[in-house]
Amino acid sequence: MRKPLALTLAFLIMAFHVAMSSQTALSKPSSYFTEVNGEVFDEWGICRTSAFGERGYFRVVEVDGEVDFKPIIAYESLGRLADIAYQLGAMFAEKYSDKYQLAEAIFDYVKQHVRYTPDVDQFNYEEFALNADELAKALIERGIGYGDCEDYALLLAIMFKGAGLRSAIVLAPGHAATLVYLPGYDKANVIWELNGEKGWVWAEATSRRNKLGWTPLEFVDCYLLAYEVVKGELKAMPQEKASVMEVAEYRGGGGFHMPPFFTMLFLMWFISRLARFAKRRPLTYY
Repeated sequence: MRKPLALTLAFLIMAFHVAMSSQTALSKPSSYFTEVNGEVFDEWGICRTSAFGERGYFRVVEVDGEVDFKPIIAYESLGRLADIAYQLGAMFAEKYSDKYQLAEAIFDYVKQHVRYTPDVDQFNYEEFALNADELAKALIERGIGYGDCEDYALLLAIMFKGAGLRSAIVLAPGHAATLVYLPGYDKANVIWELNGEKGWVWAEATSRRNKLGWTPLEFVDCYLLAYEVVKGELKAMPQEKASVMEVAEYRGGGGFHMPPFFTMLFLMWFISRLARFAKRRPLTYY
């Protein structure tokens, strides 16, 4: 990281401490957890140890034979519950007026200050999702945080949202990531289309070598679902369904095209792979 940027980030964090100490937070990271039949639930009734089912943190369910998901845990950090992560994104927006520089600054901050750590090493559970405020709180208090792919995805999505950028969370086979809406951004290897809108780029901060806009090649022409994080409340969330992502423009090499004949077989494989979250790993730019 260049020294001027490092100094800018240090100033932002110091200012954030002052701002937080001068006001009462609207909410706080979950402080109450209970274990039921081996699964851990937070104070809002969301299961932190599973993405699946109506109370799973990503609410991955099957509807009319199709996979759908809604990252309900994101709404613990939006609306009236918007707190540390959202405000941190807003502070970046005060510093950067150019939306590309703004998105890159947020991405680089998360990439540099969060260390990829498997849940089992941190919580002794094969799966344990943090909400965005819990991870942001660690960054503010200790200067470093720990998490795996869904934790990165949630933090980036909420910080982008707080900065006034549109964001979405991607559900991939065995992985989760973030999209940010940046039409015209020319540093991405893939430009994605979501709900008929082109201009979405991938944010994969799980490795320090990664750059904003780099989509791992294994997910090009892959069956992917994305849910745009829009305004709403945890108890009154938007009813939109997740959407299938499409490649609008591919600028890299090594991708492949999947014949329509294999679409259903691939969907079946996708569903089976969703359960293998414990095998996730950081994805690195090459």
